[in-house]
Amino acid sequence: MADAETFEMDALWAEFHNAVNMTSQELAAWLRTSSAGEESEQPPERAGSEQGRGVLAILRKRQMDLTDADIGLMHDVVDTVRTERTTGPRREVPEPAWRYRLMSLGHDPLRAEPDDLA
Repeated sequence: MADAETFEMDALWAEFHNAVNMTSQELAAWLRTSSAGEESEQPPERAGSEQGRGVLAILRKRQMDLTDADIGLMHDVVDTVRTERTTGPRREVPEPAWRYRLMSLGHDPLRAEPDDLA
């Protein structure tokens, strides 16, 4: 049983890192930029969405240090990136907003798409 769980975790880890094609430094900079306003800026630890901060935290962890919440977020991010890449920008979600939303999860759609997400 443990071998099956290890295999599933390894597969999720690989899928997550294929979907998240930004480095932790790039994502941290994007989260700070995207949450900066004209008058104020969020402290770095509060910049960006909760999901974005969660992705950033996962990128800074080793696989063995993941929590159940991290694993759930990893599944959500992989599913969201896959779905959004399949459907692409829509009239209700213009291209820049679509790209920026994906970048807040650590995925820049302008980078080459991994075969796994096609």
